[in-house]
Amino acid sequence: MKLQRLRHELSVRSKNGMAFLVAGVIIWLMITIIYLLPLEIAEQNVLMLFSTGFMFPLAVLFSKLIKADWKTENHPLGDVGLYLNIAQFIYFPLLFWVFMKSPHDLVLFFAVITGAHFFPYGWFYHVKAYYVMAPVISVGMMVMGWSLNRLWLLPTAMVIFLLILIGWLFLDYKKKASRLSDRHRKQR
Repeated sequence: MKLQRLRHELSVRSKNGMAFLVAGVIIWLMITIIYLLPLEIAEQNVLMLFSTGFMFPLAVLFSKLIKADWKTENHPLGDVGLYLNIAQFIYFPLLFWVFMKSPHDLVLFFAVITGAHFFPYGWFYHVKAYYVMAPVISVGMMVMGWSLNRLWLLPTAMVIFLLILIGWLFLDYKKKASRLSDRHRKQR
């Protein structure tokens, strides 16, 4: 019960990680624009990888705007959140391989990995949306990758998936914040 309460508190305090997802929407919009530019695929891929460098600064900005506290160093589960963020870098050798061997598939692989890495956040924030959307995004992107011949449609679809996830997480956050507020009122 204590672990569930800690995760519930973390979910409300950090607003289910929505600031990072809003930053992700901006990044994937940038990627959409990159793949619409009349450039060679190698140049588009390099620009896509460079665009991810804006992720953290944008997440910090959006955290301030929505008043989400994602810094969890004073929280018992803080290290877990850090490990979940670092774990996604383990997939980068695969991205570099695709970059060299199958450059037209890089944006697809990147989208699948992005979607899949959301799964453990279902446990971390104690929210079903991540558990559902991680495989939906990964499988959805894979299926689209087989059938779409315009690369810019993949990051556009990713933006739509992220917006759905953000909406679901917002509803979860509001419900948990209301319960937490009720609990605090009863304790007074």
